[in-house]
Amino acid sequence: VDFYKGADISWVTELESKGHKFYNDNGDERECTALMKEYGMNAIRLRVWVDPKEHGNWCNKEDVLVKAKRAKVLGMEVMVDFHYSDWWADPAKQNIPASWKEHTYEQMKKDVANHTKEVLQLLKDNGITPKWVQVGNESSNGFLWDMGHATNNPKQYTGLFASGYEAVKEVFSDAIVIVHLDNGFDEDLYNWNLDILKNNGAKFDMIGMSLYPYWSEIYHGKSAEETIGGCMANIQKMKAKYGCDVMIVETGMLCADEQGKLASASVLEDGYNQLTRIIKESKEVGCKGVFYW
Repeated sequence: VDFYKGADISWVTELESKGHKFYNDNGDERECTALMKEYGMNAIRLRVWVDPKEHGNWCNKEDVLVKAKRAKVLGMEVMVDFHYSDWWADPAKQNIPASWKEHTYEQMKKDVANHTKEVLQLLKDNGITPKWVQVGNESSNGFLWDMGHATNNPKQYTGLFASGYEAVKEVFSDAIVIVHLDNGFDEDLYNWNLDILKNNGAKFDMIGMSLYPYWSEIYHGKSAEETIGGCMANIQKMKAKYGCDVMIVETGMLCADEQGKLASASVLEDGYNQLTRIIKESKEVGCKGVFYW
């Protein structure tokens, strides 16, 4: 496959437990992963949290296995997204798991390695081979703060990342290890963060980007045009500079408000057009895929 179209459907088991059902355009009920395949997707992305017991245990390793098994049966590729946190990790928060809290840097490198291997070994024992593994989620300023804060502790950020990378390769030597940053249009961010890893001796196999045109306009004052165009230019620059593939591992459009009220027809149409453009131009610049979140 030259190009992967995927989706992060990590919510699916939790939604099912609450009675949500999924239907295709004809009104036929489908299991969500099967529906993704029916609509032309060939991969799914699954997040994993260290110990989410306070949040219903969704996205722990056992829950990840349930969802990964469905993808395997359907012949779809799997991306595993390690947050290295008990709950959401993103550029605003990278919280150390409760059970690692008091650990030293040396211990935390072992924690990262052990958790990574434990999750991947469970998949392996069940005949599942993920194609990609993210070491960290949107780790634009590092992860496991403040221990692995990229600004305050760049060497420790690198060491923790390297520990994750090596752990992945121990279980799946062919897995593609992704470093994932947000704001795919922000060339300065990518140069800065990836140089920290490279200059301190860490390896990565692929660069993962987040790209959210609607929210970039709100938070960064950039039009969708600038956001998408900037990302495509950045994909080409990063590929050339770091000599590795690039993939958009998260993109999404506004579809509804927090109450579930559908967005206006014009907002939905804008989102459709932006996603169409992202997929088309990603193929043109040699990006390896686009995953919807």
